[in-house]
Amino acid sequence: MGLTTALDVRLASACCRSFPCIYSAKNLNIIGANIFFSRMQSFALHESLLVGNGCNPCTANLRMQLISFRRPCSSIVDSDRESNSFLKQSARGQIMAAKNASKVDDGKYKDTIDLPHTNFSMKANSAVREPEIQELWEKKQVLQKLLEKNKGEAFTLHDGPPYANGDLHTGHALNKILKDIINRYQLLQGRKAYFVPGWDCHGLPIELRVLQSMDALSRNELTPLKLRRKAAQYALKTVDEQRISFKRYGVWGDWDNPYLTISPEYEAAQIAVFGNMLINGYVYRGLKPVHWSPSSGTALAEAELEYPEGHRSRSIFAVFKVTHLGEKFPEELKHLHDNLGLAIWTTTPWTIPGNAAIAVNDKLIYAIVELQHGLNNCDGEVHVPGKRKQKHGFGLVNPQLKNLIVAKDLISELQHRWGVGLEVKGTMLGAALEFSRYKHPLDQRESPVVIGGDYITTESGTGLVHTAPGHGQEDYLTGQKYGLPLLSPVDHQGNFTEEAGKFAGLDVLIGGNDAIIKALDEQYSLLMEEEYGHKYPYDWRTKKPTIFRATEQWFASLEGFRTAALEEISKVQWVPPQGENRIRSMTSGRSDWCISRQRSWGVPIPVFYHVESGQPLVDQEIITHVQSIISKKGSDAWWYLDTVDLLPEKYQDLANDYRKGADTMDVWFDSGSSWAAVLCNREGLQWPADLYLEGSDQHRGWFQSSLLTSVATKGKAPFRKVLTHGFVLDEKGFKMSKSLGNVIDPRIVIEGGKNQKDEPGYGADVLRLWVSSVDYTGDVMIGSQILRQMSDVYRKLRGTLRYLLSNLHDWKLADRVQYEKLPMIDKYALFQLANIMEGIKDSFEKYQFYRFFQLTQKFVVVDLSNFYFDVAKDRLYVGGKTSYTRRSCQTVLASHLLCLVRAIAPVLPHLAEDVWQHLPFQYLLEDGSKAETVFEALWPQINEEWKSFSKHDTALWSAILQVRTEVNKVLETARTNKLIGASLDAKVFLQFSDENLSANLKCMSASGDSGVDKLRRILLTSQVQILSLEERETVHASFSESFSLEEFGDLWVGITRADGGKCERCWNYSSAVGSFQDHPSLCKRCHSVVNVLYSSTKVEASV
Repeated sequence: MGLTTALDVRLASACCRSFPCIYSAKNLNIIGANIFFSRMQSFALHESLLVGNGCNPCTANLRMQLISFRRPCSSIVDSDRESNSFLKQSARGQIMAAKNASKVDDGKYKDTIDLPHTNFSMKANSAVREPEIQELWEKKQVLQKLLEKNKGEAFTLHDGPPYANGDLHTGHALNKILKDIINRYQLLQGRKAYFVPGWDCHGLPIELRVLQSMDALSRNELTPLKLRRKAAQYALKTVDEQRISFKRYGVWGDWDNPYLTISPEYEAAQIAVFGNMLINGYVYRGLKPVHWSPSSGTALAEAELEYPEGHRSRSIFAVFKVTHLGEKFPEELKHLHDNLGLAIWTTTPWTIPGNAAIAVNDKLIYAIVELQHGLNNCDGEVHVPGKRKQKHGFGLVNPQLKNLIVAKDLISELQHRWGVGLEVKGTMLGAALEFSRYKHPLDQRESPVVIGGDYITTESGTGLVHTAPGHGQEDYLTGQKYGLPLLSPVDHQGNFTEEAGKFAGLDVLIGGNDAIIKALDEQYSLLMEEEYGHKYPYDWRTKKPTIFRATEQWFASLEGFRTAALEEISKVQWVPPQGENRIRSMTSGRSDWCISRQRSWGVPIPVFYHVESGQPLVDQEIITHVQSIISKKGSDAWWYLDTVDLLPEKYQDLANDYRKGADTMDVWFDSGSSWAAVLCNREGLQWPADLYLEGSDQHRGWFQSSLLTSVATKGKAPFRKVLTHGFVLDEKGFKMSKSLGNVIDPRIVIEGGKNQKDEPGYGADVLRLWVSSVDYTGDVMIGSQILRQMSDVYRKLRGTLRYLLSNLHDWKLADRVQYEKLPMIDKYALFQLANIMEGIKDSFEKYQFYRFFQLTQKFVVVDLSNFYFDVAKDRLYVGGKTSYTRRSCQTVLASHLLCLVRAIAPVLPHLAEDVWQHLPFQYLLEDGSKAETVFEALWPQINEEWKSFSKHDTALWSAILQVRTEVNKVLETARTNKLIGASLDAKVFLQFSDENLSANLKCMSASGDSGVDKLRRILLTSQVQILSLEERETVHASFSESFSLEEFGDLWVGITRADGGKCERCWNYSSAVGSFQDHPSLCKRCHSVVNVLYSSTKVEASV
């Protein structure tokens, strides 16, 4: 193959000076001059132009007289489709490669160029490479070795158990990857970060999945024990599926021994927690109103509720006839008694059969108002545009009670809403109404007026509250105060019972509401019905409305340890800090925790009940005995063993008098006991945990249930620090939904979808990089565009690491140059590295991973690629293989490589390990052994000398970087106007208003060829001259411009063509070119390098 060898060398060298895109040690060859020039004429460089170990060539723009390599190493592109945007970027170092191609000599110096070489591929090939790396970790048992060898203290991040139900979503990925970033960082710090992943395997979601998978006949034949076995099978199958996905994310943990809430040892520990709380007096059984889900057939805790937008209730105003006036009722108003009613308002008409009182606020002023006129012929529905849908009842249309008691401050609002006049007949304080009595409109029983609490306000309604102690917490407390009957004529399916009379059998939320409203209207009690939009509790599993219903349940009373819990909250570090206020308000205002559920799939409440009286039988001996059985046989034993077998010997003679209970524990009690089952029982873990990390919704869920159970039994919070993250939204900020088609599946992000063009597979590291990029303390966004951006950042980082590897292919630790002997530019580079490593470490310590992302990205693109790498290529490629300048640069590159690869390892473990496996030199540990993996090398210790860079020198280099930026602008102008092709074609003149800066830079611009710190080397020009103001007037610059430097005054930049001849080897212009007889086309530096190289070659040949 005929090659134009000069072009061969220079094209490769030019490319390398622009960015690290060399894919092999072989020279990049141009396939024939004819092909080359024909392709130049088409203004494109195609993949077939460049060959070398199957690489994708650098995208570039070729003109007839110019080959332009414009992108820095951190912005490598892999396809021609990006070439247009590629051309718009600011150029660095354009190379005049083919102006007079026919006159080029035979390129005899091409073998003297030290090109980069590495087998580390620019292409991640994550679908293959990441699983290979994970297999390497498992084969070498890296995690186990670190846990054994690390000498630091234990670090325990306790895993909040996800439900073993369904596929993983992006929220799961965010959560587990955040945990893994933290754990890997702690491992690199030398601590023993033993992570035990867990799963919540009980609960209604799993039970419902099982039931939904069965036909009606099978469900009818289902016993509790059969259901439990099917649920366990489903949960364990899901655990296996989710475990595979979590491991593919690159998450390290004891996956072979996770904690499962259905394991016998876990269930036994949970029984012990329940027993301790019971013995301490914090658990009791009582008849109280609880959130009840008719769709699930069980009681619910607050954490199992959600409040969707858009709920509208059927609210009513109704009047109850007063039958008796209390002793405090004003004498002057008693004459209105015969025609007097109490006006109430409720959003739950179905609770009227449970009414036991009407409550007032003793501090509010109430008024007796007279209806001025009725609303004849207005008994139909009324639709007012933009207002609520309303219907007047006979109580207003044809009122039987003309005088109503309402809160005085609401009279105006009620007149407007009811459409009637209300004339005030008299006023009184609410306290005057206490112990008056009224007649229930549906069953004619009498009930009292009572004093309620501060929950009675004038914000809505009438100021009088219909009170049903069996259907509301505040009503219940008021009922306890006055000894009111607890009426709750509703069954577990949400239907009225026989106790509700003619309403029996009706669904309270549908037919029951209709029937109650109709019955009230027939009794002339209904004033008005209207739709009312408000927040209403729904079952978070079935997505259907719940009700308040009084049932006998087991409760955990917070009164005995609420103060202690609040004190513990203040001792915990909350990230972000507002998390403390959130959980504090929830804990301080929380009512008793209903911990019993009427379902089969769960941990049984170990209590026996007398078959006749229903009285519970439970004590420490019973709990210990049941706990022992469950620890050996699992909780299924509660269902398949007889009562006599479950009772300890002391009570076995009474077995026939007792039955075992059917209630199971709330799943939040399950997961809230994990500190006892896992932290206190697993070797390598510690209680309290160093960190709990979950979504922000867990302030009312797992964080709170864990806090309460731990404080109640051990007097202390189970965590030292709690970190919360937000929810994952699409890139437009909308909640993800299958119906909207905006769901991002982490599996597809990693592996790609069916259409790889539309849904490419990015690998786990890109997903992890996204996690590090977001401020997770609020809601975060993800989408195809965001993922493409993350992929671009990943490629830039990979390209930078590849550059470092490829330029260290011939370097060993023995070649290291001592710090005091390094040039100033190298010391400055290490100073920057030390600062960036401190910043990255601080970001990990403070869990501010977005700072890691920002710092790393800026450092790679700005500080390294656009500056140090750009300047370094000259001495790396043409400075001489074993020269001091090249070895000093390689020393700095090695430091960067060894620091950066470990700094990114917590976030990008696969990339970091891939780089480590391609290290061209061995890294030895303190004991002399080889660090076979990046995590065995631990976190890099920064040399204190690197930080010793003086303030004066730091300021000087800050000025140099500013000067470099402004010089580039004028160089670009000269290039655009065809004065120069490459920056090496230029001579730069600089004049400063700051005399100190001028003097410092004048020293750096003195004549000489070899100095690395020479200003011309830093500016990538052939010559630089510093001028005084007077000298500036004598210079005839072809192009010039003035600038203002930050903190360093004014700068004038002038550009002319460089003096002297062009060195064939390095392309710098020098007056020395042509002065050497043996190598007339070389500059002084290249002449020395070539002579040394040729001399050593002759010696080797003679040997």
